[in-house]
Amino acid sequence: MHSVMKRPSKAALSLALVVLLCLFADCRLGQQPARTEARPQRIVSLSPSVTEILYGIGAWPQVIAVSQFCSYPDDAKNKPRVNGWDKTNLEQVLALKPDFVIGVDAQEPFLRDKLTGLGVRSLFVKDQTLAEIMTSMKEIGRGTGHEQEAADLSAKTQAEIDAVRKAVADRPHPRVLCVVDRVPGTIRDLYTATRGSYLDELIGIAGGESIAPEAEHGYGKINKEAVLTLNPEVIIDMVQGSKGNFGEDPIAVWNELAEVRAVRDKRIYSMNDPSVIHPSQFVGHTAQVFAKAFHPESFPDAK
Repeated sequence: MHSVMKRPSKAALSLALVVLLCLFADCRLGQQPARTEARPQRIVSLSPSVTEILYGIGAWPQVIAVSQFCSYPDDAKNKPRVNGWDKTNLEQVLALKPDFVIGVDAQEPFLRDKLTGLGVRSLFVKDQTLAEIMTSMKEIGRGTGHEQEAADLSAKTQAEIDAVRKAVADRPHPRVLCVVDRVPGTIRDLYTATRGSYLDELIGIAGGESIAPEAEHGYGKINKEAVLTLNPEVIIDMVQGSKGNFGEDPIAVWNELAEVRAVRDKRIYSMNDPSVIHPSQFVGHTAQVFAKAFHPESFPDAK
């Protein structure tokens, strides 16, 4: 007896066609398409550098609130403020009904789990090194729906840094001490930028030699005696301008160390513009400010 092969039904042919189309489109059974997050419309920024990047990538119309420390752009003064750094006021944040909260990795241990538990999407970016700052721009761009603008901003910032490196490539490297904090009006409790920080990298790019002793997290504390021993040729004082009773002359405060070469040669540079110390797209500007201080002869047209 011969077996008779049955002709496949229309339903079977249709099913086979669907399976083939799925395979062709790389659609596997049981695999779900990648989830795409909707572009956030109510962003809260918890850090000045994040706020600067959000503005730089064109996401400012989506920002509904910023941290109490944010000063750029000018319109930041018109936004509601969220108080605190590591102890961010979550009640304030939640009252704003955000759909995306962005901060920096130093804030993450205090905030991410709480925000996740409350159903709020969040992003915390690293910003210790130049490479991390460039990556943070792209991560914020992806998270806010401005991926191309973020790529453009990162490329522009890198080009600014490269231009500074090229401008001072053949110059000698003065010994530089970069002070990021101290007691206002004094040179007590000095904190310096050390290897592992983006400020230390920028000093090298700008044609200087950073001489601060190494520290665990890119910033370390030293005393006046250490400054005398290090004897820097240039001192960058990045302590933010103090007001009121603590007002000071940030150059004259160093006269206590008259033996130090930077003091003797009047090569102390006060840089109290907040943008100079923020790990955002302004690092390109910071590199140029450093280079003009170390090698003014390389920038004859600079004011």
